[in-house]
Amino acid sequence: MGDAHMDISKHVKSYYRVFAALAVLTVVTVLVAQWHFSDAGNVIVALLIAAFKASLVAAIFMHLKWEKAPSIWWVLGICAIFFLALVMLPVLSTNDLPPQAQHGMWDVGPQVGGGH
Repeated sequence: MGDAHMDISKHVKSYYRVFAALAVLTVVTVLVAQWHFSDAGNVIVALLIAAFKASLVAAIFMHLKWEKAPSIWWVLGICAIFFLALVMLPVLSTNDLPPQAQHGMWDVGPQVGGGH
């Protein structure tokens, strides 16, 4: 019974460490959002930080760190590849828009002078 208590306390310590890391990385995300890298650069930096935070959650809270079955890792790897492809599609397609649609495309102000 004492052995189980040691195992649980070891996991609780890692939970606290991951919580602290997630809190710090959230602050880092907010601070990095204040800088302007480029249109795609801000998205890429935010996604890298979010991916690192998600990997911490998956590894520790979902106990994937201790998973031994290779089939789980193959499925996770394939999902990660498809996720990256889907995330990168909008980032890579920003140059496909006409130049006037690049910036302020959705900033439509109120119409002056009537018109229904």
